[in-house]
Amino acid sequence: MNENSPFISVHDLTYTYEDGTLALRGVNLTISEGEFIAFIGQNGSGKTTLAKCLNGLFKPTSGKVMVDGLDSIITPIVQMVKRVGYVFQNPDHQLFNNNCQDEIAYGPRNIGLEEEEVQIRVVEAAKVVGLDKAYFIEHPFFLNKGLRQRVAIASILALKPKVIIVDEPTTGQDIRQSLEIMDFLKDLNENYGHIVIFVTHDMPIVSHYAKRVIMMGSGQIIADGSPAEVYAQPELLAKAFVEPPQITQLAQALGNKGFLPGTLSVEDMVTQYEKNCL
Repeated sequence: MNENSPFISVHDLTYTYEDGTLALRGVNLTISEGEFIAFIGQNGSGKTTLAKCLNGLFKPTSGKVMVDGLDSIITPIVQMVKRVGYVFQNPDHQLFNNNCQDEIAYGPRNIGLEEEEVQIRVVEAAKVVGLDKAYFIEHPFFLNKGLRQRVAIASILALKPKVIIVDEPTTGQDIRQSLEIMDFLKDLNENYGHIVIFVTHDMPIVSHYAKRVIMMGSGQIIADGSPAEVYAQPELLAKAFVEPPQITQLAQALGNKGFLPGTLSVEDMVTQYEKNCL
């Protein structure tokens, strides 16, 4: 792939479930090196379906998904998972080995790597996610959810994909755990070179972490831009049934006082207040 080309290109993608539900309709999208992207939208908007099309779990009904120059329709899943890893909303849905070491090793073994290379990757992935070797002998289900999620991510990282997709990373976690996992994903993006995509309903998390927001509605992309650019469109947000953070809503309500509709944080609002109201 030309290094100036997008790593993922989606062309006129349509996906229909077996029951006839049209989940995606004419989606066009490019994703490039260094991106940290949030997929947002109400349940049923198509965001998770789109995410699963990006790594080959779902094959397009029509249109095309190209990943690192490979057509997802004809490329075996074993090749796709080397490029795009997917972490499910509930890590328990992808943990099935009797100890954490075998869990992380499963993917590399499944693609036919020599055991020496498998163990090197296990150690490397565990180090990246901050999983101590003492946990290697533990059954994943004996760990708390935060650690189980780290094991699930390590099992994906061991395949060395360029893209990491995480579905609802903060669901069921308190604020400390949510910030911890998001800081970890930010580290993967900034210091390890992974493209990170997370699917979420947590708009304050989107404000704080995402570099780009793709908002879905009725199986289509209805907004694509920075968090500030997307949040600055209240009518479109309402159409997508997406409620921006409270600080953004307050800034929009006080727009006649000079506050920007895409305000993302209290600090941002204080700066605007000092500039416009003092």
